[in-house]
Amino acid sequence: MCLNPEKCVFGVQGGRFLGFMITSRGIEANPEKCKAIIQMQSPQTVKEVQRLAERLVSLSRFIPKLAEKAGPIFTLLKKPKKFIWTGQCEEAFRSFKTFLTTPPVLQRPDHNTDLLLYLVVAETAISAVIVQEHQKIQTPIYFISRVLQDAEMRYQMIEKLALALVTAARRL
Repeated sequence: MCLNPEKCVFGVQGGRFLGFMITSRGIEANPEKCKAIIQMQSPQTVKEVQRLAERLVSLSRFIPKLAEKAGPIFTLLKKPKKFIWTGQCEEAFRSFKTFLTTPPVLQRPDHNTDLLLYLVVAETAISAVIVQEHQKIQTPIYFISRVLQDAEMRYQMIEKLALALVTAARRL
């Protein structure tokens, strides 16, 4: 095997890999991506909402219940709707800005410890989180979330729960 010395870095405490920060503490959100959302003004057009949605989705593994919390923002992206930035949208936007000032650090999974999967079902979204317990403290490893399609919103609660389980399994 040949290594290119210009592309190799050895003996560092952390670094950027695939858009995330890998450190001794775990996997952290890229501060540049968080800063891009924090510095955004409230969207005035559908294009700006699309930009916000893209940025949120790129950080989705760090944001619990993203689809549920960003529901008012995501509904603006549906085609037949006219663009109206509501108070709910502004509240969701501000909560994301506040949350991203200190995003959670995701832990690397310990292969000798059991993984726990928590599922959350809401009317319009499903979410899951994978955690591990260390010394009676549960630490997140990965957050999963998605908005339900129109037909899926009519599912019974147990069917939505099964859908959340299947979605979590597919993402991993």
